[in-house]
Amino acid sequence: MRSMEEFVREEAALPSAPGEAEHPALALANSAVALPGGHTADLLGTPAQAEQWLARRDLAPDGAGLAEVCATQLRSLREQVRSLLASRVAGQPALPAAVTAVNDAMTRVPTASLLLWDEKTGPYRATPHPTTAIVEHALAVIAADAADLLTSPDAARLTACASPPCNRFLLKHGRRQWCSTRCGDRARAARAYARRTAME
Repeated sequence: MRSMEEFVREEAALPSAPGEAEHPALALANSAVALPGGHTADLLGTPAQAEQWLARRDLAPDGAGLAEVCATQLRSLREQVRSLLASRVAGQPALPAAVTAVNDAMTRVPTASLLLWDEKTGPYRATPHPTTAIVEHALAVIAADAADLLTSPDAARLTACASPPCNRFLLKHGRRQWCSTRCGDRARAARAYARRTAME
């Protein structure tokens, strides 16, 4: 019999939900996965996990050495982004604190390309983000993506996975209502069980 740790690890290894590859904000929102039995898997639970998550999305270099305060900032933005996505899906006004958090993250780092001068190659332009601001830069990229997602035509396709207890969001393609095949199978099995039970 599988241990709870194995079960959580297997469930947390779900494939990306539709839209996550294009939208890091959607991937961030889905980084805390609700599992059957009231369990959760937090893909940002430790600084090492948060660093790995950022590195896989080219938002931080490998070996950046994130501290707990950085992981906490990332988890905090996740909750605000989740709140905004849930408001959009429900057709409800967003919480002002969530809007403020996304705007703050976007404006915390410089966005203008500055003029820099290299001794060998001469002048060039680049947007600076020193290694001390790796997380702030990642947060700004994710926050900008959240704003773009919520204001783009893709927002009309945004939905929550229709297979309880899953709490992930996805961009609908056709009639698909689930974030993964596993969730779709779970929902179909629950419906079949309910039909059998009703006939007994």
